[in-house]
Amino acid sequence: MEFRLGLRIDVDTFRGTKIGVPALCKILEKHNIKASFFFSVGPDNMGRHIWRLIRPDFFIKMLRTKAGATYGWDIIFKGTFWPGPLIGKNLKNIIRFASKNGHEIGLHAWDHHKWQACVDKMSSDEIYASIKKGYDELSEILGYAPKCSAVPGWKCNEKVVLEKMKFDFLYNSDVRGSSVFFPNINDKIITQPQIPVTLPTYDEVIGRNNITNENYNDYILSLIAPDKLNVLTIHAEMEGISCANMFDDFIKKAKSKGIEFVTLGSLVSKSEIYNSAAIVLKNLPGREGTLAFQDI
Repeated sequence: MEFRLGLRIDVDTFRGTKIGVPALCKILEKHNIKASFFFSVGPDNMGRHIWRLIRPDFFIKMLRTKAGATYGWDIIFKGTFWPGPLIGKNLKNIIRFASKNGHEIGLHAWDHHKWQACVDKMSSDEIYASIKKGYDELSEILGYAPKCSAVPGWKCNEKVVLEKMKFDFLYNSDVRGSSVFFPNINDKIITQPQIPVTLPTYDEVIGRNNITNENYNDYILSLIAPDKLNVLTIHAEMEGISCANMFDDFIKKAKSKGIEFVTLGSLVSKSEIYNSAAIVLKNLPGREGTLAFQDI
């Protein structure tokens, strides 16, 4: 009976790359685990999210997750009064370190903030240019082309899926859902499989429905089931910094239950024919705005 958990690590910021990634690599090495890291490699303009504080859902989320302590108060100024620092250019050795440690490396974004804020309004050419910029930068850093990708914030649409077909990705992880599938766009089957995230993230559930740091690990573990797709997203800024000890404890508890941590790439096969499904936009409690979902 398979009892596997695909571990996806999103790296959104300069701070997450510099501090969170080495810390996570150390934790994973201790437990002999390989994971899938998805890096943002362009400018850290996350300070521009400050304008979202006027939106009640985003403001409440920032309070629930203690975002200032997690991301560092300097994030308020990243990319606001001056251009944000280039993550890949300045921290390439850390990205290479994660790769040399045997982890799967994929593209998250060129500009994480711009993707989340603007992708719904971007043309196909603009989407392609953004992916290409990040793809080229990450390829130069690694010395090889990344074979997988995962968009920030599950902000994906049909144009994104079609533009990604122009790259040699073995899979993408752009949506939430329940099973590996081929996207169906206007009755055209896209043969790059999507590996959806099946489990909630820390920032979606903490502080809601009586979920606290004390019972969060047990809550997530209760959602993991054998003989089904289990994919968890953690963040270098969260589980790699402020919640590092909690994540270490999560691994210990998961292993005691017989759960095996694997890369997302190990969850797909080049020869398998997966079911097809459309991609739809939905709201998700605990997260602002609409997200891409596998249509079930």
